Amino acid sequence: MYDDNITLLGVKKDIDETKQGEVLYFDQPTDGLKKFYIESYGCAMNFSDSEIVASILGGAGYGPTRDMESADLILVNTCSIREKAEENIRQRLSIFNKLKRQKPEVLIGVLGCMAERLKAKLLEQEKLVDIVVGPDAYRDLPNLLAKADEGDKGINVLLSREETYADISPLRLDSNGVIAYISIMRGCDNMCSFCVVPYTRGRERSRDAYSIVAEAKDLFDRGFREVTLLGQNVDSYKWSSPDDTEHVNFAQLLERVALVHPDLRIRFSTSHPKDITNDVLHTIAKYENICDYIHLPVQSGNSRILSLMNRTYDREWYMERVKAINEIIPDCAISADIITGFCTETEEEHQDTLSIIKWSRFSMSYMFYYSERPGTPAAKKLQDDVPEEIKKRRLQEVVDCQRLVSLEHNLADVGKVFKVLVEGDSKKSDQDFKGRNSQNKMINFPKVDGVKPGDYVMVEVTVANAGTLKGKVVN
Repeated sequence: MYDDNITLLGVKKDIDETKQGEVLYFDQPTDGLKKFYIESYGCAMNFSDSEIVASILGGAGYGPTRDMESADLILVNTCSIREKAEENIRQRLSIFNKLKRQKPEVLIGVLGCMAERLKAKLLEQEKLVDIVVGPDAYRDLPNLLAKADEGDKGINVLLSREETYADISPLRLDSNGVIAYISIMRGCDNMCSFCVVPYTRGRERSRDAYSIVAEAKDLFDRGFREVTLLGQNVDSYKWSSPDDTEHVNFAQLLERVALVHPDLRIRFSTSHPKDITNDVLHTIAKYENICDYIHLPVQSGNSRILSLMNRTYDREWYMERVKAINEIIPDCAISADIITGFCTETEEEHQDTLSIIKWSRFSMSYMFYYSERPGTPAAKKLQDDVPEEIKKRRLQEVVDCQRLVSLEHNLADVGKVFKVLVEGDSKKSDQDFKGRNSQNKMINFPKVDGVKPGDYVMVEVTVANAGTLKGKVVN
């Protein structure tokens, strides 16, 4: 679930990793406050983190701006999942530094995964920034900013086994007030050989279940109608009360959030094939307001490659989980992450990935070719021996395959009627609304009197392509 495009906070981009996304502007009184400007890269977790950062900065006397040139503080919340993301961030830092030469008093900071990975290099060797703050150190921002104001460089990239930011109310930066993200856990214990996340975000720790439910209730009371529960691996959520008398797993947490209100729609991301249980699937099936959509990264369709990736499941296990989803939640849509050209991958193994896309009937996928990340087990132990041109060719074949499967998936919806949550104006026309159905498919439809963002409407699908659906409101 990654996007190399920029999410501006103070300018907020709709999180839709398959497209550029509509820009929605966030306005808040900033009279008498210093101004901060944030750009966020990568996954929805990064966007959620930036809302936490915005809240912390608000308590330190800063207000948001969408005008970079007027900012006293420029922050970039970074992603290290792929080399391209880091290249984009370095390009942005060079632009920020041009502004700093004209306005020396402005402070520049790097947050998030890239901050943790590169640490002092950004401060001392490249001299691109004034502060570097890792994902578990955002509470220290006011202290680091005070030091930077006095001319000292600030760095805190310490990882924590306890930090969940459960007591911080995120500053919601989506002006449509319909959709919000709730972080339920942080870190990851899955040591996939290609992934930097365990090294940049630390070990898994789960938030207090009561704080999550309280946040969902608050959002609903404020008019939000959809929440996405976020974690690197939500299925491994587990929380115990301090006296050890209460234990909550992910299926039980899903139920608690679903019971907040029938009109509060629940999504979650991301699931892991080795951890998603039938209890979770039965909970989804039980509650109409838990969406019939599961993002279940497969990464490869070949068991040998999955073993090299240390995914801890094989092709047969993944297929069994897909079968269980289809049996327990017949209308569920499944999407995936896919990596092509992993170390030693052969043409035959690549064909296994194409075949599992067709067999699983993914509604959509996030598709990438393998990018070796320094410090990961794959970088240390495996040879990145698939030439880039072959990686790109295989990626294009995967994209083409998924496009056909997505088209077939969407064409099957023509004539069906779905309950759709209205999110706002369509990108292409202010005469149309856009909204998603339970299966996470975007549907565009003409506006009707009396309907506004945040409302649920029944929409009949009339036209479909590989990316979106079009329809009309029906009674």
